[in-house]
Amino acid sequence: MAESDWDTVTVLRKKGPSAAQAKSKQAILAAQRRGEDVETSKKWAAGQNKQHFITKNTAKLDRETEELHHDRVSLEVGKVIQQGRQSKGLTQKDLATKINEKPQVIADYESGRAIPNNQVMGKIERAIGLKLRGKDIGKPLETGSKGK
Repeated sequence: MAESDWDTVTVLRKKGPSAAQAKSKQAILAAQRRGEDVETSKKWAAGQNKQHFITKNTAKLDRETEELHHDRVSLEVGKVIQQGRQSKGLTQKDLATKINEKPQVIADYESGRAIPNNQVMGKIERAIGLKLRGKDIGKPLETGSKGK
């Protein structure tokens, strides 16, 4: 007969902490108290589709006085976007989908709240076929290629 040692306990299946538990503040503090190596990192804009980010300086500039402010899209450009979009029979959502932007971006441009972004302006120009920049705002876009 084999002798059994009743003082020792063997745990066959002990689950570790779940991902949510391992990330909790209490679990991190407990691991630090035990002297374990703990690595924490905060992911920026995790789980979001953020393409156009705002820096701290931009937010600071927004809070500044009148002489230090961002230029917004003029109402004239907003009206041209709206008329061009409606002449093509597109809703704001349709236009946004066509240029791979969010519908809120189109709404901001049409209402004059958006800070002009040349990439977005170029996409909208091509989608509605009207110029939005320069002297000829509202004129049809030339379809010819640019010569170098």
